[in-house]
Amino acid sequence: MRAPLTEQPPRLEIRNLVRHFDGRRVVDDVSLRIMAGQVTCLLGPSGCGKSTTLRMIAGVEMQDSGEIWVDGKLVCDTIFRVPPERREIGLMFQDFALFPHLSVAENVAFGLRTGTRTEKRARVAELLERVDLIQFIDGYPHQLSGGEQQRVALARALAPRPRIMLMDEPFSGLDNRLRDGIRDETLSLLKDEDTAVLLVTHEPEEAMRMADEIALMRGGKIVQRGAPYNVYTRPADKAAVAFFSDVNVLKAQVNGALAQTPFGRFLAPGVPDGTDVDIVFRPQHVRLDFDRNGQGPLPTPAEGVAARGVVERARFLGHESLVEFRMDYDGSVLKATVPNVFLPQKGRVMWLTVRRDRCFVFPA
Repeated sequence: MRAPLTEQPPRLEIRNLVRHFDGRRVVDDVSLRIMAGQVTCLLGPSGCGKSTTLRMIAGVEMQDSGEIWVDGKLVCDTIFRVPPERREIGLMFQDFALFPHLSVAENVAFGLRTGTRTEKRARVAELLERVDLIQFIDGYPHQLSGGEQQRVALARALAPRPRIMLMDEPFSGLDNRLRDGIRDETLSLLKDEDTAVLLVTHEPEEAMRMADEIALMRGGKIVQRGAPYNVYTRPADKAAVAFFSDVNVLKAQVNGALAQTPFGRFLAPGVPDGTDVDIVFRPQHVRLDFDRNGQGPLPTPAEGVAARGVVERARFLGHESLVEFRMDYDGSVLKATVPNVFLPQKGRVMWLTVRRDRCFVFPA
């Protein structure tokens, strides 16, 4: 009988990383596991510790505690430390800094420490072919556009076949029209090379587009991890919902596992009576209905009770319309998004309902 296959260790594993600056924990007990060929995004606002975590993994900054492992081998703790240049980790940053005095081929070959001149040239040509820049192999960076320079930087980072690629906001300097295409090309190339990728970004759309797993970071901690769909549809708290999109919030108090609101009752199982809660929902999950002689739609189990609002403002955003309503029940403003063009006049009365299966109830 064949022996069972041994489970492969993670390509990159960080355990309980901590880093202090001026007495403040900027990275607070961060742990991650990334397999070969997997893309994980560290997603969070500026100053939450994402880039510091990346620098510790790269070896350009030392952690105060915690461990870094690559393919099951210790790379760094607070005593033992493999130098950065021996970690087989590629780096791509927002400032990709090609060498202006070197040709495109020489830039890409810069990190190749072994092999004959012919072998290096072949590896450079292979990568430039993949990023559709082979025609510039003997050109210089100043002859390239920003997007082309970005692809040369990617080829340079991949040339030594790093086991791990660390990317810190690498696409933020690109024009929006170029960004999606270059992100997709980059992802395809990294997947083909079976590289484990840790991408730092503050843009939820970029994380959703590129990641197999998102690690949502706030205040130095990872507050939620999971597949993009799960992080988006099962957020850990109100701030996690709000990081991905605009939100509407209803204030309520729980009584008998129910929270009473102008939109009807919401289930709050397991929440003690008397607890103040926030009922959070996204604008795209608000349904609009027209006023019928002062009446709105009848209540339904799926969408509850309709609440009356008056249009404050409507704007077309390109692929959807955003409509803001001043609500009768307390004068607050709620937002709704509608596919395509929908621009009701200011002052128009409408009725709003909220899908129950798209609402999140959190302690206030």
